[in-house]
Amino acid sequence: MTTRNEAAGGVPDGRERARTWFEDLRNRLCDAFEALERDYAGPQADRLPPGRFERKAWDRPGGGGGVMALMRGRVFEKVGVNVSTVWGEFPPDFAKQIPGAEEDPRFWASGISLVAHPRSPHVPPAHMNTRHIRTTRAWFGGGADLNPIYPVAEDTKAFHDRLKAACDAFDPEWYPRFRAWADEYFFIPHRNEPRGVGGIFYDYLEEEFERGFAFTRAVGEAFLDIYPKLVARHMNRSWSEEERAHQLVRRGRYVEFNLLYDRGTRFGLMTGGNPEAVLMSLPPLVAWP
Repeated sequence: MTTRNEAAGGVPDGRERARTWFEDLRNRLCDAFEALERDYAGPQADRLPPGRFERKAWDRPGGGGGVMALMRGRVFEKVGVNVSTVWGEFPPDFAKQIPGAEEDPRFWASGISLVAHPRSPHVPPAHMNTRHIRTTRAWFGGGADLNPIYPVAEDTKAFHDRLKAACDAFDPEWYPRFRAWADEYFFIPHRNEPRGVGGIFYDYLEEEFERGFAFTRAVGEAFLDIYPKLVARHMNRSWSEEERAHQLVRRGRYVEFNLLYDRGTRFGLMTGGNPEAVLMSLPPLVAWP
């Protein structure tokens, strides 16, 4: 499949480079989260063993597959870091919604998706994903956002500052643009409220391959740098039953967004992805009042 990027002098082996990067980032994120599990000294630390990721490969009928990496531990009640690389043809109705696929439904897509649901109500849940997609066009997309149960201004600032630094290294207009896009995207219309405290969101970034790929790597590095630090700040704090109950209700908002509005969920299910991997983002326990 020759894309516009390659025809314009892009990198023909870009697909393999992107896939390798997503897998390497997955490995380093898993290592960082397992280190937090080992360092935990909070409530029930002596009763709960440190979590370890379990990996499960899956194959996609029609082309490609992925690996689910899932951990249930004493810091993270559930955290998944999934990587997939898939190819084939979009269903006709769905192809009309994808740039470059309306007349030629063939596609290739690779990406990483992370969702963390900590055990403590004081440790902020978070999401990050980045991807590279090729039809007759090629682009990068992704983003990251923080979803604290109890927002802390210092944490919010640190998270946004780190993402801003990643954006500013490429274009000073990207952070305000991608932050506004995140505020619009990570919003729950039927609740008339944001999912969390925001972050960045970008899609259809059709930069020259090296530039788009470098930015996507920078987003992953930024998340890997800042999020474990935020977890470490709060993971050893105790919490009350009332705080736990509030946490479960707030998780319900996450479920509602992902099942009703999330593009990644729709893309994964519409392209024949593994439902377990696609729905990995859902929390283990949730409540509605």
